[in-house]
Amino acid sequence: MATNRSGAEDPARTLALLWGTTTTAGRRGPRPALSTAQVAMAAIELADAEGVEAVTMRRVAQVLGLSPMALYTYVPGKAELLDLMVDTVYARMPRSMPADDGWRARAAAVADDNRALCRAHPWMAAVSTSRPPLGPGLMAKYEYELQALDSTGLDDVELNAALTHLLGFVQTFARMAADERAVQQDSAMSDKQWWAGNAELLARVFDPERYPTAARVGAAAGEAHSGAYSPARAYEFGLGRVLDGLAALIEKRTH
Repeated sequence: MATNRSGAEDPARTLALLWGTTTTAGRRGPRPALSTAQVAMAAIELADAEGVEAVTMRRVAQVLGLSPMALYTYVPGKAELLDLMVDTVYARMPRSMPADDGWRARAAAVADDNRALCRAHPWMAAVSTSRPPLGPGLMAKYEYELQALDSTGLDDVELNAALTHLLGFVQTFARMAADERAVQQDSAMSDKQWWAGNAELLARVFDPERYPTAARVGAAAGEAHSGAYSPARAYEFGLGRVLDGLAALIEKRTH
């Protein structure tokens, strides 16, 4: 279960922050030296470099040259800061031009865009967005993604479900990819290097006669991928099957 989740605090306060409707009327003292956008970018850069767990109000304040108490004049707390980070990343996510105008190419472009977002910001895979921040970044992203599937003939409920299914696949893949990167960093070895280094040990305990199918398939996959697992191949294969499933539903609805 993700320990960092969006939508964790008062939604009215969060929405006011995301949409810039927080009033400063009657506030005394000097004008703020920074914008909430600058605060968000400082937190995002910290998360990109060290992971989302490194993002605390104290650390972000240090990066910005503020006291922790001064940072609270920009964002009410860590939960709202996380919402601001997520929505900022969504707003800045590139929108790809698909290879053609068909729904399948557009859906693949949506998946690729979200995969690229998680590559650029690996900490996003560890953030639960079951209650997403309903800010301008999210709404622009949602509109773009829905339009990619809007010509499929699915009704609105199915359209939303199809997009959720597609993004769920990308999120699962992003978490697997983040886990793989963490393992490689901890072991200081690539997947290929690890398997090569432990091949002799594995050969001592693995009986191909007892597990003939596993031996055959594992050997074939290892030769094809230079290791037990290829993230790029897993993504391409999985995305193709997700799109095949949507194609079957669309065919059923339009004929």
